[in-house]
Amino acid sequence: MEAFEIGLIALGAMGLLVMGGLHVPIALILCSFAGMWAIRDSSLLAAKMLGLAANDAIASYFFGVVPLFVLMGFIVSETGMGRDAYDVANAMTRRIKGGLGVGTVMANAIFAAITGISIASAAVFTKIAVPEMRRHGYTARFSVGVVAGSSVLGMMIPPSLLLILYGLLTEQSIGDLFLAGVGPGLLLALLFAGGTILMAVFSPGYVGRNLGQGGEEMSARELIGKGLPITLLIGIVLGGIYLGFFTPVEAGAMGALGALVIGVAKRRIGWPALWRVLVETGLVTASVCFLIIAAQMYSRMLAFSGVPATFGEMAAGAELGRIGLILLYCAIVIAMGMILDSSSIMLILVPLMLPIIQPMGIDLIWFGIVTVLAVEIGLLTPPFGISVYVIKSTLDDDRVSLGDIFLGAAPFALMMLLALGLIIAFPSIATGLLGR
Repeated sequence: MEAFEIGLIALGAMGLLVMGGLHVPIALILCSFAGMWAIRDSSLLAAKMLGLAANDAIASYFFGVVPLFVLMGFIVSETGMGRDAYDVANAMTRRIKGGLGVGTVMANAIFAAITGISIASAAVFTKIAVPEMRRHGYTARFSVGVVAGSSVLGMMIPPSLLLILYGLLTEQSIGDLFLAGVGPGLLLALLFAGGTILMAVFSPGYVGRNLGQGGEEMSARELIGKGLPITLLIGIVLGGIYLGFFTPVEAGAMGALGALVIGVAKRRIGWPALWRVLVETGLVTASVCFLIIAAQMYSRMLAFSGVPATFGEMAAGAELGRIGLILLYCAIVIAMGMILDSSSIMLILVPLMLPIIQPMGIDLIWFGIVTVLAVEIGLLTPPFGISVYVIKSTLDDDRVSLGDIFLGAAPFALMMLLALGLIIAFPSIATGLLGR
């Protein structure tokens, strides 16, 4: 049997195992190991390749960015900075039609800039924003929809865990990926905010009638007290990276330290909470390690099988062109988002596409932004839609069904499709800050 045929069988077997409920990293490792064994007819060589994949995946200095940014995100979530961000954003938008929805989008954008984990945003703002919006006349469907939609900003606005994962998979600069995520992240936030206002004006039945202003007037002192710590933390992390003071790893360390100092100064974190944060950080870091090891093994098996090279020749022969290939790729990513989580999609597709797009001269930083945005759309699409399930479990309200949350998030998924189209048509939205 030819290596190409073995590679196709391994891909098919992996798909069957995943559809059967096996965790994607385990399926990747099993099929990659078996495929490598069959291609080289040596179990020893396959085992050595697994060991090399594990070493190469996590021995790099830049892997340190994962636990540090995850630690910072959990500390920020634990210390209540999400509520502070919401209070500040709400105070700035409370007089706008649909202001609480706009405030939720703004707060999620701020929170994303200091956490990078969309699931954390979904959980935090389900507890904070949904009850407040319901109390001021917003419909249940819109309230959960705006939280679900804006929560995905955490995967685009730097620091983003998905951008870090993409950088590690493709060996691209994480600092460049963070910088490239600024424009698309702001574009998404503006589309969400503008769309919320338009829906409040032209579709009051969907958003809510007789909308009230949320919260109380905040004095300048209160605004500064709640907004300054968040601003300083964002400035330390992102400003340090973009101005060249820190590497991404050092910025993650400074951000985690800064978040801890703020939490202690505000007396919002104690030893039990700190222990809980450290345990959660360890669990997430271990799972990311396993993901990257599986992806390395998978990439090497694919390279030996020749599957990506053959697919690349087929794509070139089909004369799809760069835009046609990217559109087809995005459609596949969004379709996979209906059944898989975001990291699993990247693990499966990025190693497969990388050898195909590199000879075409496609900018890998821009491709990473397109990939993450397409994956984000999958976070809001049924039947999987992980952000939707997080909101449902956090809300714990039988009156709001999963269908309500999916329908509420639908307008935001459409806005994300618009943003994706704009970034494909105008790559400078992502790469402009890099001078490309």
